[in-house]
This record gives sequence, C-alpha cells and structure tokens, in this order.
Amino acid sequence: RTHSDDRPISCDAPGCEYEATTAGKLKSHKRTHSDDRPFPCDEAGCEYCATTAANLERHKCTHSGERPYACDAPGCEYRGTQA
Repeated sequence: RTHSDDRPISCDAPGCEYEATTAGKLKSHKRTHSDDRPFPCDEAGCEYCATTAANLERHKCTHSGERPYACDAPGCEYRGTQA
C-alpha cells in the first residue's frame, strides 16, 4: 500500500474524510480529534505535548536550535526542522 492510493481504513469522526493505509496511521490521526497528546517534551519548564513522536522530535529543535535539513537549491543556505 505504500506505493499505491489504496487507503482502506476510514476515520469515523463526523465530517472527517481521512483515509489511512494502516491501523497505526489511523490511530495517530484520530488524536487530531481529541486532546490525546501522549508524547510530552522533557525540556525543563516546557509543557508541550505532541500527538506523534515525529512531532515531538521536530518540536525539540525549538530548544536546541538544530536545523538538520538543508535546502538543496544552488546557493541557498536555508536550513529547516523538517524535510
């Protein structure tokens, strides 16, 4: 399913048209409809909690200043927190 448009698992939230390729992706998506944020930031004094581990890792860059992804356009020096 990775390389196809087959998304057989639908979100059952009212008005939501999201369709997932796996049950795990649907589970992560469903957090957008709730207050479930099971990934807390461990930085002292930070109250941020994320819906996914990937979102938490991106958030942590705000504390470290890390910008691991460089723009590949010739002459561009921009670096970002996500690819």
